[in-house]
Amino acid sequence: MDRSVYIAMTGAAQIMQAQDVVSHNLANASTTGFKSELDAFRSLPVQGPGSATRINAVAQGLGRDDSQGQLQHTGRALDVAVRGAGWIAVQAPDGSEAYTRAGNLQLSADGVLTDAAGNPVLGNGGPITVPDSAQVVIGDDGTISSVPLGQGPNTLTQIDRIKLVNPDPAQLSKGADGLLHLAGGGSTDADPSVQLAPQMLEGSNVNPSAELVRMISLSRQYEMQVRSIKTAEDDADASLKLLQAN
Repeated sequence: MDRSVYIAMTGAAQIMQAQDVVSHNLANASTTGFKSELDAFRSLPVQGPGSATRINAVAQGLGRDDSQGQLQHTGRALDVAVRGAGWIAVQAPDGSEAYTRAGNLQLSADGVLTDAAGNPVLGNGGPITVPDSAQVVIGDDGTISSVPLGQGPNTLTQIDRIKLVNPDPAQLSKGADGLLHLAGGGSTDADPSVQLAPQMLEGSNVNPSAELVRMISLSRQYEMQVRSIKTAEDDADASLKLLQAN
């Protein structure tokens, strides 16, 4: 009984971990620039004495799906979407350089350009500060220009340029802050080939239908593991009654 219960219990625990990934993806199906997380069950050998053919199914993360989400036109001057591969560099809460695809940028009370979470957007020399302006324009290459208050459109002046990067995706990992970081920390150089789509936002690339189907499949697998535990308990009770009868 102990062995069968252990096998069913470990299976149920791994299925719950897989369900967490699905739930996280579904919760971010409408989050700007979100990249769905990937996971799969992997067969690993069981440690300890016994046959070498014994395996255990373990849910393991496989990274994320970096495919482009649908671009949506907003008409808002501070909205940008990265076209194709690439990332927007921001300053993480711990002060390190991090990366995001969420281009719904904001201006703080003191004029600092930030992402929606309040992380400063990085430019040529650090966080970008935009002076009081009548108009702010972001170009395809990330250049930020503004028209000073009280001036005409012909006074458009370049302020800074958003740092756009395109590191090896395998070197990026998601941190607890929800941003992507280079493995081992550090930063990377700007890539002039990365382009933006001004006044547009990139939607999440989560496929809600596929995630719901997987959630249902995992729920059925979990129920099967629970039934296995109940069956083992019933068998143990039946065996105990037979021993007591003798």
